[in-house]
This record gives sequence, C-alpha cells and structure tokens, in this order.
Amino acid sequence: MRTPPAIPAAARPPERGPAAHPPAGSPRIPPPAADRGFTLVELLVVIAIIGVLVGMLLPAVQSAREAGRRTSCASNLRQFGLAILHYEAARGHFPQTDARGSNAMSGTASGGWSLHARILPFAEEASLASQFDFKQPAFTGSFSTQTPNPACAPLFATPVPMLLCPSDDAPVVNRCNGFDFAGNNYMVSFGSATADGQGGYFWNFAKPTDGVVYEKSRVRIAQVTDGVSKTVIASEAVRSVGADTAFPAGSPPPFPYRYTFNGSSDFNNITVALNGKSTPTTADVDALVAAWATKSVTWRGATGASMRSRGVSWAATTQGNSLTNGFLPPNSRIPDYVVHWSGFFGPKSRHPGGANVLFADGHVALLSDATDADLHRALHSMNGGEPSPPEL
Repeated sequence: MRTPPAIPAAARPPERGPAAHPPAGSPRIPPPAADRGFTLVELLVVIAIIGVLVGMLLPAVQSAREAGRRTSCASNLRQFGLAILHYEAARGHFPQTDARGSNAMSGTASGGWSLHARILPFAEEASLASQFDFKQPAFTGSFSTQTPNPACAPLFATPVPMLLCPSDDAPVVNRCNGFDFAGNNYMVSFGSATADGQGGYFWNFAKPTDGVVYEKSRVRIAQVTDGVSKTVIASEAVRSVGADTAFPAGSPPPFPYRYTFNGSSDFNNITVALNGKSTPTTADVDALVAAWATKSVTWRGATGASMRSRGVSWAATTQGNSLTNGFLPPNSRIPDYVVHWSGFFGPKSRHPGGANVLFADGHVALLSDATDADLHRALHSMNGGEPSPPEL
C-alpha cells in the first residue's frame, strides 16, 4: 500500500484550540468582556427620569379622577332635581320645608321635616321614606338643641347616596346631641336673600321669598315667571366638619371653609334689624358680610349642638342642613354667613373652578367662580323680572 505524500508544514491549516496563536499579521480578537451592571450615576439618572415622568402624569391622573367625581356630582344633583319635579307634577307644587316653631328664638320645633325627606319616595328611596310619619314631628326642642323623633332617629343616620358629592371627603355621618345624622351636599334655594326696596326681605324664609321654597310654601312651577331654564332652585355645598370652633379675626379656617361663620351678633333676621338699622338694604348686607374677616367669632362645626353648620343632616329643615340662597357667588371667599335661623349663602364645592347648580327645568350646570354677584342673585330669583341671562 502506498504511503500518502507528506504535506509541507507551510501548507497545513493552523491548529485550533486554546493554545493556538493567530497567524502573524492577522488582527488580534479581544476576549469577550465580562457582564457589568449599572453604575451608580446611571441608576440615579434612570430614577430621576422616572420621577419626572411620574410628576408629569400624576396631575393628569388626579385631574381625570376629579372630572369623573364632578360628573358624578352633577348626576346626583340631576337625580335630585328630577325627584323635585316629579313631586311637583304629582302634588301640583314644589315640596315645602317645614316651619321651625312659633318663636324661632325660644319656641319648639313644630315639624322640622326637610324638603329632602319629602322627596325620597320620588327618588327611589321609598323603602326609607315609607317608615316616616309626616304627621308626627321630625324634631322637638329649641332651635339650638334639636332632638330627633325617637322613631326616626335611626333612619336619619342612613346615608342617601344621591345627596352626597363624591369630591367632598368630610365624614358622612356625624354625632350631634347624642344622635347620629347622615349628611347632605345639595341645598334647595329659598331665593336671592336680597331686599326688594319695598320692605320685602328675602332672607327671612318664614315668609314668602323670591325662591321656590320657604316655610310651608306651595309654590307652583307656573309661578317661576323668570323661566324654568334660567332659575336656580338648588346647588351644592361643602359639608362641615368638627366641633364649633373659635377662630380669631384674620385667621379663618382653610378654604374651602368647612365651618360656617356665625354672624348672629350683628343681625336679627326676625326683626330685620341690622346693626340698629331697621330697614336694611341689599347694599347694607353686602357691607356686613364683606367685613367678616375683621370679626372673631365661633364658627359652626358638624358636631355642634345647634346643628347650624352645613349639611349635617339631610332630614333637618334648618338653613344650614338643607337650604341655601344665591346671595354669594360660587366658591366665594366670603364664608357661608349664618344669622340666627337664616343666613347668606352661595354654592360651594371641592371642584376647581366652580360649583354645580340645578335649574327649575331639571338641567345642571357648573357655574364659574367668576360669576357676577348680581347675575347670580338674579338666577336665584324666580320672579324678579331681571334681564334674561345667557344660556347656562
């Protein structure tokens, strides 16, 4: 057998293996680099970028959530309005608010049922309302220490979702005078709370006012001569918190105020006297409420015995719990101003830029914080004959 010829060494392929060396003149291939993590500087840069992105996105998320809550609030107020209109269609007049007794300063409550309690059967709350006996008083006692009817007390502690704004995070149930009460954000207007220049004072809702409700009222929708689409009949309010609290002049609670300013020392809504003036004008009241920051008073809170703060009980007929007027524009820096059994109010909300109001035709609108005060009062008057405002 023939032996194959030997291959010259120069013609042989280079040996492969860990010990092999590249041919002379060929590029040297570096060994693969070992894996390494982020440096501290790189990690800090990434964290900073994530922080910036979160900071940019969070306000947008919060804004979207508030927009959803504001829409839910408007839906609740619209449902409230439909219940009022269904009541009017069934009974021939808007629901009334009860009288508070023959002597508001020392008498006892003679009924005390709120408008809200009366409309519950028209708001899919018939199971709750069916347990009420409107022939019996809802509350007894003096105006400053009202006590619920024992048969109704547990029912008055029942929250009604339709009456609560989701943007308001105040406690829904508060305890006053040893009883629990469920709150309310939607107040019915008793008018403009102005003086008509002819001896009429629309802040005293013991008598007929220019609003759709006052004590023992029977206002028909046909009496809304300014137009049902241009007359505000209800609006939202910020519910109060805490106990009655004294705040010194110039140091009020934070805005939006969760306490109600007690201005009773300067004003008697029963005799209509204002700082000794027997026939005050709207301008006099404007001057009175504008000076609120100069006074050191006890502000009304949610657990005070008088129950004269905002939205403590949907069942009570008091001005603080279930009633309002249009004297102050939306989210006014002047606080809701209680004077004995009445007061000077305006829509207040936790929504940026405005507050929801309900018109007599059932539609709801967000009134801007920049709404003119005179226009706002005209919107709350049902029969003032003011120039027609633009569509809202």
